[in-house]
Amino acid sequence: MPEKDPHFDSLFPRRALDRRAFVVTALGAGFAVAVQPIAAQTVVTTDSVGLDVGEIRVPTPDGPLPAFQARPAGVGGKLPTVLVVHEIFGVHEYIRDVCRRLAKAGYLAIAAEMYARHGDVGKMKNVQDIIDGPVAQASDAEHMADLDACAAWAAAHGGDPERLAITGFCRGGRTTWLYAAHNPRLRAAVAWYGTLEGPPTAKQPKHPLDIAADLKAPVLGLYGGADQGIDNDQVADMQEQLKKAGGRSVIHVYPGAPHAFHADHRGTYRKAEAEDGWRRMLEWFRARGA
Repeated sequence: MPEKDPHFDSLFPRRALDRRAFVVTALGAGFAVAVQPIAAQTVVTTDSVGLDVGEIRVPTPDGPLPAFQARPAGVGGKLPTVLVVHEIFGVHEYIRDVCRRLAKAGYLAIAAEMYARHGDVGKMKNVQDIIDGPVAQASDAEHMADLDACAAWAAAHGGDPERLAITGFCRGGRTTWLYAAHNPRLRAAVAWYGTLEGPPTAKQPKHPLDIAADLKAPVLGLYGGADQGIDNDQVADMQEQLKKAGGRSVIHVYPGAPHAFHADHRGTYRKAEAEDGWRRMLEWFRARGA
């Protein structure tokens, strides 16, 4: 398990970690209902040739957490590990493909169903119902604990705990920033257009802008200059805080790119920016030993 962070209680109060059984015990197939119809002309599909892929169960105090793993097949020795944090739509086909892409690049990639205690987001039709339901009900403390459990599973199943990284998209991008402030063994993080600020709540007491000075691993933020949900002022505020914290973490902005520009199954997809961001992510990981 990752070392205990002495600041964990202040960042994510224990009262927010209410023990409850998982509502979702297995991953669904295909794409999440709420992202239909799929923009078939832009979908990136990565095959499993040369890979070991499949659904796993990650042990947690609340029971087995469903997750997806992908890795190169037949590789000896410990593999660098990337925790993949999905958007609000769960571990649907897009996230599984991201894991396969990372496996093709030589990583053990694990994506856990982060809202499994609160509902099956993959089957929910209305985006607002997802946001008001499982997303609002899940706590940051739960997410940190579940990611710790995934890191522990990886270390026990062929992953190298000294080469641990994380990446996340949208809401998962926000979680990526938080995890970089939580786990001192993390080597590197890449956050794709994750929300940076917001009002504190009991379950989400702090946001990335609040913990910029507490980051234990360097974070690369990838953001769209035309993101209607994360405006340029919010990004500029975070960039300023990162500079004050020493400049180990940086944000790259793609002018004109919308939110979710990496989501190849949606109309927001921007091929050039998505491919450039992927290249930057892999370079960021490798340059920092992950």
